[in-house]
Amino acid sequence: MRTSHFLLLVTIVFMVSCKSTKVVTGGTVDTKLSSKSVIKAHYQNEAGFKTLTGRVKINYSDGETSQSVSVSLRMEKDKAIWMSAPLGIVKAYITPDRVSFYNKLENEYFDGDFTYLSNLLGTEVDFSILQNLLTGQAIVDLRQEKYDIDISGDSYRLIPKQQGVLYKTLFQVEPKNFKMGLQQLSQPAEKRVLEISYKNYQSLDNEILPNEIMVKAISKDNENNIDLEFKNLELNGTVNFPYSIPKGFNEIEL
Repeated sequence: MRTSHFLLLVTIVFMVSCKSTKVVTGGTVDTKLSSKSVIKAHYQNEAGFKTLTGRVKINYSDGETSQSVSVSLRMEKDKAIWMSAPLGIVKAYITPDRVSFYNKLENEYFDGDFTYLSNLLGTEVDFSILQNLLTGQAIVDLRQEKYDIDISGDSYRLIPKQQGVLYKTLFQVEPKNFKMGLQQLSQPAEKRVLEISYKNYQSLDNEILPNEIMVKAISKDNENNIDLEFKNLELNGTVNFPYSIPKGFNEIEL
């Protein structure tokens, strides 16, 4: 079904991680740190790789159906994200100004801007937001606002001193490498919540990147849950992005 297949694809776009070795654990919160210090450390630990390749296993459930799939993933930072399911049944290619994918199971394709993703998730989405999610960075620039800070379990919790009228945000930062532990964006009036939890991080070639990620998208009508596990990730190798929409497919129109 169209919605199910595409939601699975969108989830893949939002997440990335590294191969299942050298899991990063530990870290103790410092109750004396200010929100400004935590935010500064978060940006000092931003990933600096140029390219990324790997595979990701996705388990998806919408409360009625569930499915599992493994896909190939390639990324060139600031330029492109590419995904392909086995045999190219579903393939996607995303750049800063373009979102394109096709689905051979449905004989359909989409080729346009980020409006489709934004409508689906109920919030404005662009390439920068996707990339930040991929690398465990905050989906908004935390340096542009002032935040209250407290301790939640074993992480720092940041809440804007002045929440938006339409959107509410919450961020939890883990103490060892100051990467995101949780990001939450909610629209109370619309009863919509997007929550991304980073279960753990891994070290690869001096970079700290997510390893396992859990996504929950809640609306007043349904709830979608996705678990992701990433394997065989490599950084800074040569990448290409073979992509061509098959002839005769039907275009998905907004």
